[in-house]
Amino acid sequence: MRRLPAVAMAALLAVPMSGCKVMQRISDGSFNNAVTDGVVAELRDRGVRLEHRPSCKTPDSGSTSVVRVHCTARTRAGEPITVTGLAEAADTAHPRELYVVTVGGRELFRKDCLGLGCR
Repeated sequence: MRRLPAVAMAALLAVPMSGCKVMQRISDGSFNNAVTDGVVAELRDRGVRLEHRPSCKTPDSGSTSVVRVHCTARTRAGEPITVTGLAEAADTAHPRELYVVTVGGRELFRKDCLGLGCR
């Protein structure tokens, strides 16, 4: 089972279930929710209004040390929003994260953390 990046640690809830695959799905879901919440907060702080919350997916990287996330959304004006995230050393106490957010095909920001608790 892989360790979640820092952005997801606060969002992970303890759920009494067995099996690594079940916990992996829960962990991916928690990570996706944490990234979504962070993206919503970052865009709101920049005055970008969303049509709906971003939809995020965590494709299997084939490694416990690499976690990727891809999110899509639209602004209220209809411009596409994409979020790509990468966490390396995700199975350690100090993962290295990078998130890139584009609006209408233009990079809006690039950060190593998202939302609350970001430095």
